[in-house]
Amino acid sequence: MCDCKNLLTLELNTGIRMSDEVRGAIEDRRPVVALESTIISHGLPRPQNCEAAIEFESILRDAEITPATISVLDRIPRIGLDAEGIQRIADEPMARASVRDLPVLSAKGRSAATTVSATLLLAHLAGIRVFATGGLGGVHRGASVPFDESADIATLASTPITVVSAGVKSVLDTGATLERMES
Repeated sequence: MCDCKNLLTLELNTGIRMSDEVRGAIEDRRPVVALESTIISHGLPRPQNCEAAIEFESILRDAEITPATISVLDRIPRIGLDAEGIQRIADEPMARASVRDLPVLSAKGRSAATTVSATLLLAHLAGIRVFATGGLGGVHRGASVPFDESADIATLASTPITVVSAGVKSVLDTGATLERMES
């Protein structure tokens, strides 16, 4: 977890941009929950995706929790989006960024919605301790040859954040995913 007194140094050293709302909540030690942005860009139809994103954040704010929707916009990892950022994720065609894609996006100056793994890493770097998502990635059906596993599993295992989720995505091999998570 980052030292709250050094958030500006973190942003300067990593290139992460944090919203004033999220920075203030972390500095004041108020609750913050990270939210992925892939659900907005790829998981829901337009225009319901933007409405849902606003609703997700409103539910948290109503409970006196600061939402930190995470994405990469124009190469810069963003922790906490303003209305324009949410609209961009909802409307613009965007790639999905896994943790392994973050350096490539930075180098190429691209934008992307973050998956569970990328959101986990960026939230951790920002000092956020709780992440909520609809579904986790895992082992894909028929993944034994070639083996196909989401980066979510390894990132979950190595990132000290509490994750609240409805479970794994329905397109996955649930049994194999649970087995990998146990190992």
